[in-house]
Amino acid sequence: MASNRGQGGIQQLLAAEQEAQRIVNAAKNEKLTRLKQAKEEADKEVAEYRAQLEREFQQKVSDSTGDSGANVKRLEHETEGKIHHLKTEAARISDDVVAMLLKYVTTVQN
Repeated sequence: MASNRGQGGIQQLLAAEQEAQRIVNAAKNEKLTRLKQAKEEADKEVAEYRAQLEREFQQKVSDSTGDSGANVKRLEHETEGKIHHLKTEAARISDDVVAMLLKYVTTVQN
């Protein structure tokens, strides 16, 4: 009888060991599945973020080049204004500059 009990105990231990191994394998498989799922989710988020940044970049590029004609016109207008200002100032002081130059050229120092 004792040997029968010993056989039953060994059988129980083997069954428990097999059950434990099955549980460990199931946990490993579940972990691998979850890691794959997490990687796929992360890849999806990265792709969405990259697409968003690309859209923002393209919008900025189109904004800066889309109204380049307006920028050119604005710059031309500013340039014309500055040229006009310089010509006005030059005309205003040109007589004084000419007089000063004539004074220094015609004055002889000892």
